[in-house]
Amino acid sequence: MPTRDEALAVLTGPGGPFEIGEADVGGLPLRVYTKAPQSLREIWLGSAAHGDATFLVFEDERISYATAHAQVRKIATHLAAGGIGTGDRVAIAMRNYPEWVIAFWAVQSLGAVVVSMNAWWTASELEYGLSDSGATALVADGERYERVRGDVLSRCAITVVVVSRPSAGLDDGHAGWADVISGDDPGSLPDVEIATDADATILYTSGTTGFPKGAIGSNRNHITNIFNTLVSGVTMSMLAEPAPADAAPAGRAIALWTFPFFHIAGVTGICVLTTTGGCIITQYKFDATAALEIIERERATTVAGVPTIVRALLEHPDAATRDLTSLTGISQGGSPVPPDSIAMIEDDFAGKVAPANGYGLTETTSAVISNAGPGYFAHKDSVGLPMPGTDVRIVDEDGNDVAAGGVGELWVRGPNNVRGYWNKPKETAEAFTDGWFHTGDAARIGDGGYVYVVDRIKDMVLRGGENVYCAEVEAAIFEHPAVSDVAVFGLPDARLGEEVAAAVNVKPGFALTTADLQTFLSAKLAAFKVPSTIFVRTAELPRNATGKVLKKDLRAEYSASG
Repeated sequence: MPTRDEALAVLTGPGGPFEIGEADVGGLPLRVYTKAPQSLREIWLGSAAHGDATFLVFEDERISYATAHAQVRKIATHLAAGGIGTGDRVAIAMRNYPEWVIAFWAVQSLGAVVVSMNAWWTASELEYGLSDSGATALVADGERYERVRGDVLSRCAITVVVVSRPSAGLDDGHAGWADVISGDDPGSLPDVEIATDADATILYTSGTTGFPKGAIGSNRNHITNIFNTLVSGVTMSMLAEPAPADAAPAGRAIALWTFPFFHIAGVTGICVLTTTGGCIITQYKFDATAALEIIERERATTVAGVPTIVRALLEHPDAATRDLTSLTGISQGGSPVPPDSIAMIEDDFAGKVAPANGYGLTETTSAVISNAGPGYFAHKDSVGLPMPGTDVRIVDEDGNDVAAGGVGELWVRGPNNVRGYWNKPKETAEAFTDGWFHTGDAARIGDGGYVYVVDRIKDMVLRGGENVYCAEVEAAIFEHPAVSDVAVFGLPDARLGEEVAAAVNVKPGFALTTADLQTFLSAKLAAFKVPSTIFVRTAELPRNATGKVLKKDLRAEYSASG
């Protein structure tokens, strides 16, 4: 059985299926996939080969690849008739409906740019995104449409609006989704040329502080991400134990995708599953009970989501009674994955499920570091190893490399990195240096090149001159059997500068006191890392739409109460 490096050498070396060579990308010599498609449009056209296979599942709706292609042709033709072409921005604002995916591919087929709008945004936030991006078209569901119809759309000079699942009629000049897709099939897409490095998406960052920034992703960025995912999967299969002779052949992926489509992990699901002919299953809103029923009914092979969602599935009482034997993969990302969650997968599925954890950001077009296969269980607290073509550095405050094994800011460079932020040259210059993206994460590189992210730099607590990394403390707290969720953060302290605090949710039927938890942690952490203040709360931790805990809200809440 080959090592990981040997497998990658075969796959990415000269003549390999994922051959890597050097190319000039934005003036930088980067390692790229030489045999990759040139555009996302090519990816979509290639998926027509899957014909009548089910592509999208939502509640009782099922859409085949053939039907999806007909709808994409109709939506693309409608947008083109409204003046939308190469480089124009088209905003998508809706829940994880099938129309999100259809709209995405219609826009990509025109060489236009998808502006991904956070479905949680208010009217003023939606207006900000429309105005900031200069979008000239909007595809929205009824709820988002009601937030912006009238004054907002007139101020943003939106000329074409296609609305799916409307609530109560449309304003003059706005087309209904059902009307467009019920029209004649043009039989082909408008003919356009799309450059590999042409813009494909503007995805807004989480915006936990201030206005969000629009990260500009290119066709190359997304195709690199697709190929990274594919080569990772093939590598892991080469490293796996041979399947028994009587084992059923591996089929296509059937994925319950819980990441919001407006998030980079959501777009990744759309792109990768479309490329491989997979099936994308979504819910109106995540519900663990319904999700387990869906996995059983649809024979889902993969579940993907933020760690809180994966934990909710693993710990749900129905998990023991549902048939989950179809699962072969559980993928987590979007926020730190507690090691005990990985241990649960290892224990509950006994080697039948191949878990994966990707590290990446909107600015890196999803995962540029991944942990999967045998290394996943051997390095539970690591985010893994860099993807092919990705370089990593650990630097100090002055941008100098730290000593081996030291903690500093993680910088990454490669063909995944976006070219910057839309209309924000100052912020772009602050975040990128010679192609290196400053992640804002404190990390170290350990034995074997494994990367360990210890905390967000801004979340680190400085207690009496000692650095306390919240992610480390949270991982230890998660090991307590009574804890269902936790966030660690700093609170002002007159003597120490900051004290370590924790907000904890307790599982139903359990009781937990501050003394209990502190005693539990004292055997796992240095004394200065053990939270001096613990808030046991019944309310869920505040999170943004992508699952990240809003620690600034917790600091404000408990600073005011103290």
